[in-house]
Amino acid sequence: MAIRTDALTRREQILKEAARLFAERGFHGVGVDEIGAAVGISGPGLYRHFAGKDAMLAELLVGISEQLLTGGKRRSAEVAGNPEAVLDSLVEGHIDFALDDRPLITLHDRELDRLRDSDRKLVRQLQRQYVELWVQVVREVYPDLAEPAARAAVHAVFGLLNSTPHLGRPGSLPGRAGTAALLHRMARGAFEAAAVSAPG
Repeated sequence: MAIRTDALTRREQILKEAARLFAERGFHGVGVDEIGAAVGISGPGLYRHFAGKDAMLAELLVGISEQLLTGGKRRSAEVAGNPEAVLDSLVEGHIDFALDDRPLITLHDRELDRLRDSDRKLVRQLQRQYVELWVQVVREVYPDLAEPAARAAVHAVFGLLNSTPHLGRPGSLPGRAGTAALLHRMARGAFEAAAVSAPG
């Protein structure tokens, strides 16, 4: 979740630091006291905000899934009627997430199975809705692309965009704007390639 840096609530500060620490050292490698120290409060003080680490993990992973879906729907509505513009906006929104919330990508990959069944199912449900939002738009832009191929292409593009935790140190990249532009070109290029290979 792209957490604001101008006026973070204490709860948001805790989530931001928990995401960073969980991503760096693993869920079981981080104690409540360490999360508390990162935000300047005692470990037990965290329990005024969260029931425990499990609750933090659930809020992080459910929260980002909700945010991506809500943002995708908003972007789609803002440029409704122009599928090309909708697709570009969806790509831009996901790139913002991929560049600004790298710890959450790592966290999702490593720790999703640690969620309670109900929370994990909710994350999967939200993710499916997000994928279908993209599939619909991709098929409007590339009408010759069959639904299964469009869905596969969407998942492939997510894999491309969500590779940001593995891109190296920030100093080795072409800067945020340059990286965002590169990822955007690659994402649209992937969809173009999928459409070109589709049977006519």
